[in-house]
Amino acid sequence: ALASAWKEACASTTPSKVLIPKGSYGLSQSNLKGPCKSAIELQIEGTLQAPADPKGDGLLLLEYVDQLTVSGTGVLDGQGKAGWEKNDCHLKKECTKLPMNLKLNFVTNSIVKDITSLDSKNYHINLLGCKNLTFDHVTITAPGNSPNTDGIHVSSSEQINILNTNIATGDDCISVGDTNKQVVISDVTCGPGHGISIGSLGKYSKEKEVVGVTVKKCKLTDTTNGVRIKTWPDSAVAFPASDMHFEDIEMVNVSNPVIIDQEYCPWNQCNRKVPSKIKISNVSFKNIRGTSATPVAVKIVCSQSNPCEGVEVADIDLTYSGSEGPIKSQCANVKPVISGKQNPPICGEPAPAGGPSSD
Repeated sequence: ALASAWKEACASTTPSKVLIPKGSYGLSQSNLKGPCKSAIELQIEGTLQAPADPKGDGLLLLEYVDQLTVSGTGVLDGQGKAGWEKNDCHLKKECTKLPMNLKLNFVTNSIVKDITSLDSKNYHINLLGCKNLTFDHVTITAPGNSPNTDGIHVSSSEQINILNTNIATGDDCISVGDTNKQVVISDVTCGPGHGISIGSLGKYSKEKEVVGVTVKKCKLTDTTNGVRIKTWPDSAVAFPASDMHFEDIEMVNVSNPVIIDQEYCPWNQCNRKVPSKIKISNVSFKNIRGTSATPVAVKIVCSQSNPCEGVEVADIDLTYSGSEGPIKSQCANVKPVISGKQNPPICGEPAPAGGPSSD
């Protein structure tokens, strides 16, 4: 029914709407394709339930649509519990990719607002080749121990805005992959989850540069990382990652609040001795405050062969109250420009002259 309603609306030469009314509906992946003749809205007021079987499909795939609005107070329920125990992607390289709740491929000049994604078996929302796409007031929820349930994963896209969104999940709240330009993440809450990440970059040979990512006015709570950039050593390809800015971020009991890690190598499936070929430049961390759950609160470990350039660290005020010693930073292959408050002292720099300020 959804497919036929979509087909009819998509053929309309005036703006049209497909409404999914209140109620629960079992749905095996609906492929809703454009291009459409005019602007189109998919208003979801009901709950769409994916098949519990992890071999089944995801929920919604929207592709080649321009001027799309996805709206409504409805829920995309991935019924992920049945799939999570079958997910071994966090343990090994070759694994079966489980289905996602919402895939947006080559969607342009569009907005997704107000909907909820619940318990996806894999990523909740995945973007590929999108341009000028905004998420506003979206809610994403899954248990903190659900594997590979990234909230929103962005790849090969540009002009993406993720605003006023609440994410609690088992992997990165937002992950910005390779080949992206101009991504803005603002007023997002994250936790539980693995934080807000750029990368990992450099694992595959077809990847291209990342330029222009801004993360601002976000709050992270009880996450395993804060804001991070991660690249693989022994990268398959060399490209720049630049203009990445993190500011006005509140951390509440966050492990590893600030990270650049160019030796990212989960499951030890790479050669750490060969430095990363990803060149990181023009990065800033400004006004980052709150509590760290780990003694190393700031880690900026760059590539030995391509040191980071133009890294600015200003007004960091983090505290650690655990038993593993004083709060500290760890740095390699970087000479950051430092200003303002420095808790912890950054890269072995003493606090700026004048001693600790009383504010």
